[in-house]
Amino acid sequence: MSSTDEAAQVARATRTRMTGQERREQLISVGRSLFAERGYDAASIEEIAARAGVSKPVVYEHFGGKEGLYAVVVDREMGDLLARLTSALDGGDPRDLVERAALALLTYIEHETDGFRILARDSPVASGAGGGFSSLLNDIASQVEHILGREFAQRGIDTELAPMYAQMLVGMVALTGMWWLEERTPPREQVAAHLVNLGWNGLAHLEARPGPLVDELDRSDGARDRRA
Repeated sequence: MSSTDEAAQVARATRTRMTGQERREQLISVGRSLFAERGYDAASIEEIAARAGVSKPVVYEHFGGKEGLYAVVVDREMGDLLARLTSALDGGDPRDLVERAALALLTYIEHETDGFRILARDSPVASGAGGGFSSLLNDIASQVEHILGREFAQRGIDTELAPMYAQMLVGMVALTGMWWLEERTPPREQVAAHLVNLGWNGLAHLEARPGPLVDELDRSDGARDRRA
């Protein structure tokens, strides 16, 4: 028997042994890996089916097509990351919460690299489903907003500014995570500590009513021009 015939026999045996749920999970795993490797556009149903050792109709039967499979993969990854970050933000000192949330994101990136690549990469499906990663970050920012709101109230800072500061803080952590995805140095614990050093120490010295520095610079430039 040729190696091709043996491979076909193994594939047929695998199809026979798997239940419908097992096959679905296998296709999700194969799709997740391929989407992370190639991106949504470059991945094809043909390659997904080939890697899973099934025919194309099997993929269509379970997910209706590539978009359906991708949507399931994205939904799972968003649920996983959201659960990690929500847990990290569940009670405690605000400064510790910021560090725990940053560390939770970096840990997810380290342990679930394929998942984060999928979430952070733009795709038609993610955009059509409400923004994908952007939507998830907005969910996290809403939780951070409540934490900052309490801190602002205690410090006499306008609590209506909390949503804006929450977006700034979450955006800083997310962009750092995307950078660290490729760099992987320094270790995630140190990166989280540095994020807190910048983010929390900056928040700790907030001015209640900061003035626009740009206007002051413009006036200084105008005065110099008149003197000249």
